[in-house]
Amino acid sequence: MSQPPVSPDPTARTAGRIAFQGEPGAYSHQACRQARPDLQALPCPTFEDTVEACRSGAADLAMLPVENSTYGRVADIHHLLPESGLHIIGETFVRVHISLMGLPGTRLADITEAMSHTVLLGQCRNFLRAHSIRTVTGPDTAGSAMMVAQAGLRHRAALASPLAAEIYGLDRLADEVEDRQNNTTRFLIMARTPDTTRRPNAAGRADMMTTFVFRVRNIPAALYKAMGGFATNGVNMTKLESYMVDGVFTATQFYADVEGHPDDPALARALDELRYFTSALTILGVYPADPLRADQRRQA
Repeated sequence: MSQPPVSPDPTARTAGRIAFQGEPGAYSHQACRQARPDLQALPCPTFEDTVEACRSGAADLAMLPVENSTYGRVADIHHLLPESGLHIIGETFVRVHISLMGLPGTRLADITEAMSHTVLLGQCRNFLRAHSIRTVTGPDTAGSAMMVAQAGLRHRAALASPLAAEIYGLDRLADEVEDRQNNTTRFLIMARTPDTTRRPNAAGRADMMTTFVFRVRNIPAALYKAMGGFATNGVNMTKLESYMVDGVFTATQFYADVEGHPDDPALARALDELRYFTSALTILGVYPADPLRADQRRQA
């Protein structure tokens, strides 16, 4: 049985580790296995602990979820990233496949209750209704699997990743029970040192992404003018979000993802124009695009 995660020890030596938030078997853990199978995954209680594990040297990298195709951005992440002192060096997209899992030897017909995080419960309404299974709110997905394994109740199952069933010794009674088959979470891989080299992604393509945050100057139509440079230079902006800074309505910061490398002439011109209309601009990372980006574009 895996032990609950503990706060990372800042004095611990790094031994090829990647930190993630949650219990072993969480979807963030799956992201670590998918993107960095050569590294040992280090569970952490909170996002702040995950960042600190990397920043202190207890881990080489940190895996942070930033957005989900169904539920939008992950709360607080956009505030945490600019202040983390870390740099984005990669991204990975994880398909959220949900399994119903119970004690060894149980059958689907034995299950009357399913435990999971409230968000995951909401993604399996059709399956749960079809099998007359009541919902029980758990602390998180992998934590629910751990609790089901420890409680020993044969009528109660957990909804979590297949990885959680493997870790906690549960039988998978049904797989891919999610209502939406395209539910995907995007994760960012963070490191203490930036890497702006052009490098291929998992599919061997050299598609690059650049992520940055900025604040516009207090002049009329500043945001409109700042964005004009990306349009006139043909730079594709895949994400632009605003959020309040320090609880002040007039202090707004923008988070943006664009395709390309800052050394590309078109993106370099767009960033130069952006700087003219901003009071602050910070590049958070330059990294290979996940192959799923191109695949989704072709399917659109």
